[in-house]
Amino acid sequence: MKTRHVAIIGGGAIHTCHVEALRHLPNVALRALVDIDGDKGSRLAATYGCQFYQDYREMLLDDTIDVVHICTPHYLHKPMILAALAAGKQVFCEKPMVMNPQEVAEIQAAADAAGRHVGICYQNRLNPTSLAIQRCIESGSLGNMRAIKAVLTWSRGGSYYSASPWRGSFITEGGSLLINQAIHTLDLMQWFGKGVSRLKGVVDSTLLEDEIETEDSAMATMSFNNGARGLFYASNCYASDSPLLLELEFEHGTLRLSDNALWQICGDEHTKLASDASPDGVGKSYWGIGHQQAIHHFYQGLDNNNPENYCGIHEAAKSLRIVNAIYQSSLLRKWVNIIE
Repeated sequence: MKTRHVAIIGGGAIHTCHVEALRHLPNVALRALVDIDGDKGSRLAATYGCQFYQDYREMLLDDTIDVVHICTPHYLHKPMILAALAAGKQVFCEKPMVMNPQEVAEIQAAADAAGRHVGICYQNRLNPTSLAIQRCIESGSLGNMRAIKAVLTWSRGGSYYSASPWRGSFITEGGSLLINQAIHTLDLMQWFGKGVSRLKGVVDSTLLEDEIETEDSAMATMSFNNGARGLFYASNCYASDSPLLLELEFEHGTLRLSDNALWQICGDEHTKLASDASPDGVGKSYWGIGHQQAIHHFYQGLDNNNPENYCGIHEAAKSLRIVNAIYQSSLLRKWVNIIE
């Protein structure tokens, strides 16, 4: 099989997860790294033994590059995806794909016109605990699902936002807590519940109200398409980054994800079903451990011309619609219907 040559745009912390995943893929080679910081970018490129570009548009002129990974601030995702597709590249992008649902159709049209694939990194779907939950749902062993609740409490101080001024702004980040940190949790909830039909939510800025124009806390009540209800709470105002607390209640038992371990609870019987081990020094443990699997699935999808093998445009749009609906509901102070 022909070796695929890859370029990574963005040398921030998350790019190391992509580099590590590519190293474990056969017939894939990192050819270029792009970063606007010339000193940092050239050092990284030298470390990886690849070419350095300071301008991604120059990199896109390289016909030997087959796939582009986008690891940049949110507001750059859309123009970079569109430019890469126009240049005939396959695209794998960090979430969110774009900053609002209205832009999804533009990405889909560009991908269709180019005949190329766009994969979005929702790696937490591939955590061992997430896969175990999905298997249990599909088996029907616990009966019908009644409810899902999720609690995500992380810590983001003023220095986090001042170090990267694009954060904390609706124009450049598209929001904050919801679209950046909690979107993975919302994606898991809607994935397990077969989508969200409507919700009522509230967002606010509390401890960070003098630091950012966006939200640092949010809550929502949801109705899922499978008939279950959902309760969601998230905040960036905790003292540390706690593991996600996720609970799914069924007719005949409960699945509880706590401290990165999944337990099945039926009466007094507690059974451990799966555990999410921490990455081997790559990235941060609270990101989850699915980056390698998500990237591997994307390349397998390219090999088989099968977009169902990874989280593509259609799937990535679902959590984006939920984020947008919570913002809208908070503004209107009423229930919002979600239409795909």
